[in-house]
Amino acid sequence: MSQHFAVVHGPNLNMLGKREVSIYGSQTLDDINADIEKAADSLGVGVEFFQSNGEEGLVSFVQSCIDKADGVIINAAAFTHYSYALRDAIASISKPTVEVHISNIHKREEFRHLSVIAPVCVGQICGFGAFGYVMALEALVHLDKSASK
Repeated sequence: MSQHFAVVHGPNLNMLGKREVSIYGSQTLDDINADIEKAADSLGVGVEFFQSNGEEGLVSFVQSCIDKADGVIINAAAFTHYSYALRDAIASISKPTVEVHISNIHKREEFRHLSVIAPVCVGQICGFGAFGYVMALEALVHLDKSASK
């Protein structure tokens, strides 16, 4: 059975390519998902994508990953900094989760420095642009293979 990973995109990420291009780049969310899909194909794993601007949708989708994903990649966007509901959803599924941010949140406004979801994630990747998602996928594949040895 092939590994399967969920990629979760939070609020405003549907606006990538139009929104603050100097911070987030010119790639659209579809472009980023295509790059992740290409990386998944080369790694021999499956991925599925979900984007929501609402906290409830993100929480519900993360919870659904308990039975269908070997791991989760999440860019919770603004919810990173204050969504205890999303933090609890990640903790409840007991799946390795990698937090991703396109920009380096630690070099930005002070309120962005705190991640309430980081403590329930296996790692955080930020500041590498959209490539951070591919890095996260590679990390999860490696973790899963290491765990099965």
